[in-house]
Amino acid sequence: MIAPIVLAGGESSRMGTPKALLPDGEGRLFVTRVLHTLAAARCDRVTVVTGRVHGDIVRAVSDDAPPGMAVTFARNLDPSRGQLSSLLVGLDAAARPGVRAVLVTLVDVPFVAAETVMAVVRAYEATQAVIVRPARAGTHGHPVLFAASLFPELRRADPAGGAKTVVRAHGAEIVNVDIAD
Repeated sequence: MIAPIVLAGGESSRMGTPKALLPDGEGRLFVTRVLHTLAAARCDRVTVVTGRVHGDIVRAVSDDAPPGMAVTFARNLDPSRGQLSSLLVGLDAAARPGVRAVLVTLVDVPFVAAETVMAVVRAYEATQAVIVRPARAGTHGHPVLFAASLFPELRRADPAGGAKTVVRAHGAEIVNVDIAD
């Protein structure tokens, strides 16, 4: 099983409003747009990591959750510790028996296509690579899939460097999936 995690716990201090609650211009909020994309990619159980505006995000998702999707909320009590802290909160909430990988996406990249999500998952299923991520013209993006074998390494990572230190340590093992979006 692959467990999707949506990181929506950032402080959004420069924006002045939580990114998760921004409108996407098409009638949804960023957080619910990401969930609907994951549902279209056949994900039926997702963990959303929240922060300071936990209640607002829970209410927004309750108002516009994809039908049939089980959403678990995990609150990062101190998102000021950085993105890795939210990833670890999500990992703790999502990692359970049978989880072979986590598929991590950011709430502030709401326009990723369901086809991109499915391509990342297919590449993992075909290769069992420890990290799989979409790429276009040499630039990589989200969602990023981390195999369960990396969970201990992610938990030990230096918060200052975040998950990037783990990604860099496994650079030769990464599968980049060419995508169009």
